[in-house]
Amino acid sequence: MDTMKGLKRTNYCGETQGIGKSVTVGGYVQKIRDLGNLIFIDLRDRTGIVQLAFDDGTDREIFEKAKSCRSEFVLMAKGVVRERESKNNEIATGNIEVYVDDLRILAKAQTPPFEITDDTKVNEELRLKYRYL
Repeated sequence: MDTMKGLKRTNYCGETQGIGKSVTVGGYVQKIRDLGNLIFIDLRDRTGIVQLAFDDGTDREIFEKAKSCRSEFVLMAKGVVRERESKNNEIATGNIEVYVDDLRILAKAQTPPFEITDDTKVNEELRLKYRYL
């Protein structure tokens, strides 16, 4: 596990903006999309979600660290805000992404038995077993 030493949050995830601006965000991993040489991580905090991007130009150590992330891990990421190629108008930060140059895993978590959202369609017995989630 990493520490936050040297990093201080500059923006909340849902309030990140300013293309070309260097930002530091922190939060929980909502979703990961691993496309081989391209990884996207949706990072969430109390204000919303921002997308973190990793590609061939990303340092190999950081890319491998991103590849090892799972749902509900706690991360700090520093990078440059850039315009997204495929925009998502359903979220406030749907037009931008953070191209990461420093990634720190602050805490690991066991993957939950189901996705924790309001509209989860999961077996009632399983939901009751893990009702504390």
